Order: sequence, then C-alpha cells, then structure tokens
Amino acid sequence: MKITFSINGKQVSVDTNGEAPLLWVIRDTLNLKGTKFGCGKAACGACTIHVDGKAVRSCSFATKYAEGTEITTIEGLSSGGQKHPVKQAWEDEIVPQCGYCQPGFIMATAAMLTEIPNPTDQEIDDNIINICRCGTYYRMRKAIHRAADLKNQNS
Repeated sequence: MKITFSINGKQVSVDTNGEAPLLWVIRDTLNLKGTKFGCGKAACGACTIHVDGKAVRSCSFATKYAEGTEITTIEGLSSGGQKHPVKQAWEDEIVPQCGYCQPGFIMATAAMLTEIPNPTDQEIDDNIINICRCGTYYRMRKAIHRAADLKNQNS
C-alpha cells in the first residue's frame, strides 16, 4: 500500500503494509532514529510524535492513518536553525539522565504547550503521562515551566 504524507516538512511516499505501526516506518524506512521504541503498547510514550500537531504514540498508530497528514518527529521540532523552546529548556534544566525516553517527553510537552501555554503542575501531571524509568519528573516539570516561559517570550 502506497502512503503519502509530510514528515518534518518533507513530502514522502512509502510502500508498506498499512497496518504496520508508523514507528517502524519512521525508524526503519525513513531512517529517523530519534523516535524510540519503548513498550509497543502506547503506554510509555517513548514513541510520541505529532500528527497534525497532536501528540500521538506512533507504536500503535497504523501507517494507513498517516495518509495526507503532517507528521513531526523530534528531528523536525526545531526549525530555521533555532532550537525549540522545549529542547532549550530540557538542556537548561539538565533533564535527561539516560535520555532514552526524552524525545517522547519533549514531543508530548511541545504539543501540550500549544494547547495550554502556561500549565499548572496539575495540568502537567494530567497531560504528560509518559514514563521515565530514571525518574527525572521533577526536572521535567521545571523544564516544562521554563519552556512555557521561553515560548511566551518568543511569541
């Protein structure tokens, strides 16, 4: 099945099984390795990407549903040589420990901040439900608040 969509601003067509998880098309066919495999059940969030601006767990998103969409991965989050505010905040607050899950957290946070520009701690807890085995949640919360401030300064 031929499926055409835009990924990180580039139009692509892939010939694949439409039921295959989009995660594997992104990683294995398009060779974008920033999106990670975690649980394969849409529970952990390591595979989070944006589909038409919404956070989606790509390990359980059938590729056929990508037809005609705009997809953004961690590689495409920043643009024009300027670091995305969430990526900047993650660095400023030294969030990652092992770092494996962090692309998913960054993508989930970026999507949340478009809907909730100044989240409270409770809104962060309610919306950022990814899993970090290293337990860097405290630093992530600080980084999310910092990213909101950076994003609002740039608006």
